Amino acid sequence: MSDDHAYQAISAYGYKGLNETPNIDRLATEGAIFTKACVTNSICAPSRAVMLTGKHSFINGKVDNMLPFNWDQENFPKILRANGYQTAMIGKIHLDGIPQGFDFSMVLEGQGHYYNPDFFIDGERKRIEGYCTEIITETALDWLKNKRDQTKPFCLLYHQKAPHRNWLPAPKYVNLYDDVTFDPPANYFDDYEGREEQLMNRKWKLQHMPCGDTISN
Repeated sequence: MSDDHAYQAISAYGYKGLNETPNIDRLATEGAIFTKACVTNSICAPSRAVMLTGKHSFINGKVDNMLPFNWDQENFPKILRANGYQTAMIGKIHLDGIPQGFDFSMVLEGQGHYYNPDFFIDGERKRIEGYCTEIITETALDWLKNKRDQTKPFCLLYHQKAPHRNWLPAPKYVNLYDDVTFDPPANYFDDYEGREEQLMNRKWKLQHMPCGDTISN
């Protein structure tokens, strides 16, 4: 799972030249690509609660980024684990509390930070030096190759923070696009003419939402 990853930033969807995503493109080529889809809740934490529980937000209790999430309720990793799977969650979940249903969990604290992030590893807080995306990826690969029980089926939830704002790249990529000029989208300078109420709502959200949260368009 990537976070706030617009389809226009995935080259498999035909937007080559804007950004190159060869590994995601490989998944699309060898797996499946969705051209029509909908979600029950597109907000950060509630969307994860929906996917974990299979319940609408008003049933699982996580309707926004503020309310707590009850890990005691059923989720699909718990069901898999009860039926012989080895389970792990690595990366961002943005749900408070210690994840349940996993033999191993290593999750970012809240939204997480790109540089030297804090993780809760099976409930114990630890700061890991490095870049968030690389840490999550390396940990997931290590679990797959070295830590899991090779005799059991497995389920790994591999959740990146990127490319969620505040858009801080790995140091080696800081200057990657210095010589590239991107054309802004047609609505980049939208003045909300005739839609003043939406403009006021957007300004209110920007002023009141917690740091790190996003507005879903």
